[in-house]
Amino acid sequence: MKLPKARRWFASLTMLLILLLTATGCTEKMIVLNPKGPIAEQQRDLMLTSLLLTCIVIVPVLILFAIIVWRYRDRKGRTSKYTPNWEHSTKLEVIWWGIPIIIITILAVITVKYTYALEPSKPLASEEKPLTIQVTSLDWKWLFQYPEQGIATINYIQIPEDVPIRFEITADSPMNSFWIPQLGGQMYAMSGMAMTLHLQADEQGDFWGSGANFTGKDFAKMYFDVKSTSKEAFNSWVSDVKASSPALTLDGYKKLVEPAASDVRTFSAFPEGLFEMTVTKYASSHNHGLSWKDIQKIDKQE
Repeated sequence: MKLPKARRWFASLTMLLILLLTATGCTEKMIVLNPKGPIAEQQRDLMLTSLLLTCIVIVPVLILFAIIVWRYRDRKGRTSKYTPNWEHSTKLEVIWWGIPIIIITILAVITVKYTYALEPSKPLASEEKPLTIQVTSLDWKWLFQYPEQGIATINYIQIPEDVPIRFEITADSPMNSFWIPQLGGQMYAMSGMAMTLHLQADEQGDFWGSGANFTGKDFAKMYFDVKSTSKEAFNSWVSDVKASSPALTLDGYKKLVEPAASDVRTFSAFPEGLFEMTVTKYASSHNHGLSWKDIQKIDKQE
């Protein structure tokens, strides 16, 4: 049975709405657009600015497309003007070429500006001394070392609010991508390299972090919790870890490297130079991020 025209339109619009809601995940909180740090906030502003600028082109085009399809559809008694010999309009050419060119130019200028401002290795302006956390991607877990505090954790980070965090990132496993959406963008973790990423939490709270690169069957378990607290609470947590947790030994680290998921764990100590050892472990074969003199020194040591 053929549905009435009004019901067909209603059904089509309803289906479109359902598809849009499903695709955008509106039932869940979009944490990328809910920044809790200066880097994530600037990245959100860049995304929204780019979206608004592109909408200047996309929205009118979609509206015109709908109008043209409706107005010039095949129907009885149509009265639209038919001009088969029309082939050029300088005015229209200027509009549909000029506006996109202007938009693209503005986007290029804004993107270049933000690209230099948000350079991951660029330290954040702050009166506070940065806290260094060394990140190692393993199968399928994250190892975090606090070289100044002398502690380490698995799948858990605790940081003081309003303090710049210097993440030094590498991998002792297939390449992954370190990501805390509410604090900033992704940074690749690669063997033989030590990448640098500066982030900061502007308020206390619990944030979600994960690996953002497929690395095998337990890839989905490569997530970690990030807790931002006061400086006093952070120092108290460090003291508790040092007093109540076992030390991570080289043998223990070798077991961690074996492919397996892991729950949250803490260590009161770790072998000195463990992060550097992991980076240089692959340096002679990869030659990534090291000078030729560094490679020669490593080869002599081996």
